[in-house]
Order: sequence, then structure tokens, then C-alpha cells
Amino acid sequence: MDIYKINDIAELITGNPYVGRGIIIGKSADAKKAVAAYFIMGRSANSRNRIFTEKDGAVFTEPFDASKVEDPSLIIYAAIRQFENKLIVTNGDQTDTIYDGFTTGKCMKSSLESRCFEPDAPNYTPRISGVLNFTNGDFSYEMSILKSADADGSACNRYTFTYTALPGLGHFLHTYVTDGNPIPTFQGEPERVAIENDIDAFTEKLWNALDENNKISLYVRYTDLETGACDNRLINKNN
Repeated sequence: MDIYKINDIAELITGNPYVGRGIIIGKSADAKKAVAAYFIMGRSANSRNRIFTEKDGAVFTEPFDASKVEDPSLIIYAAIRQFENKLIVTNGDQTDTIYDGFTTGKCMKSSLESRCFEPDAPNYTPRISGVLNFTNGDFSYEMSILKSADADGSACNRYTFTYTALPGLGHFLHTYVTDGNPIPTFQGEPERVAIENDIDAFTEKLWNALDENNKISLYVRYTDLETGACDNRLINKNN
């Protein structure tokens, strides 16, 4: 087993019906860009009734058809927000928890101590989060997963991973292993994946690899480490 293998993202998820929500963070192969991607999938009509929207550099999940919303509590949130030199990416309203923590001097880990997995028994969907920390023309990043300690949701296990950004390498953290009942929670460390230089090639590869029936939306942002300029791609299955 090669523990340093860098996987092709398409090979990891093609044919997998349900990896849930996913975050990818890393550095482009030419070392010029910081890369962050977030996607959502859904099995129920309520989950599938969503789109991504971008407003003032922040990304939100919103209803595609507001008249069909059943329960907005776990599906409508700010997925991406910027605080000073930090970019926050999460799969729920803990985006705001981390942002508020930053305003009081907390780090991501300490900010999330007040949160746990989602209260959607029997799945107990993990809360996954990532933060890119930009400084001196480069960046580092952290990823977090909060998940149930057992099948009863009696306790929360907390894992934080801290990374130096290396050219061509990214890390992929998602909520589920695959489909199931209940849905099996992600296990182990975030997966090592290759990060391409071209945003369109990376976006297309990721979107096409996601299951056609269950994919909903994808957002990809490449940030130029020299200028700070951002290049974004947003895809909604519900147009």
C-alpha cells in the first residue's frame, strides 16, 4: 500500500452512488493557485430542491423551488465565507460558527467545540469543514470532521487535520462512504487527490464523476497566490 499515493478524483468517486457532501482543498500543480471545491448530493426531494448562489464572494445553498421546501434547517446555509485572510468551507451552518469564532480570536477547532454531527438520525450526518489560511503569498489549510461515536448518536468524535499546501496535492473529505440505510459515515483521514492547473478541467472532471441521479451542485474556486484574484466555477443541476 502506497500511503503517499495521489489519487485521481474521478477514479475515487466514479460509480459511487452517494458520497454525500464533499470538500476538496489543495494547491495547483504549478504552485500558483489555492484551490477549494465544495459539492452537494441528495437522495430526497427536499435535498435535491437546491441550488448554489454566490453573493459578494460568499456561496449559499438556496431552494430551487421555495414552494417545495419541507425542512430548511439542514439544507439551507452559507457554505463558503471569507474572514480576513481565511476562507471557510463547510457543509452546514457551522460556517457561521467558525466565522463568529474568528471574530473573537478562536481557531477553527475551538470554534467547533460547540457543535456536533447533524441531528438526522439514524444517519447522523458528519459536519465537515475546511479553512484556508493565506499568508505571505502562500497558504496552509485545516480540515475537520465531527461525527457520531456510535449508532445511537450518544457522543461526538472530533477530528482535525492540518496541512502544508504542496504543489499538485489536495485532500478530499466527504460525509459518506457510499449509499446505505443508514448511510455509512466517512472513515479515516481525508483522501489525497491530484489538483490540476486548469480550473475548467478540474471542475468538469469532478462534476462528471459525481453520480448523475444524486448530484446537485458544485462550486470551485482557484485563488491566485500572487495577486489574490479569484476564478470561480458554479454548476447547478437545477438551472
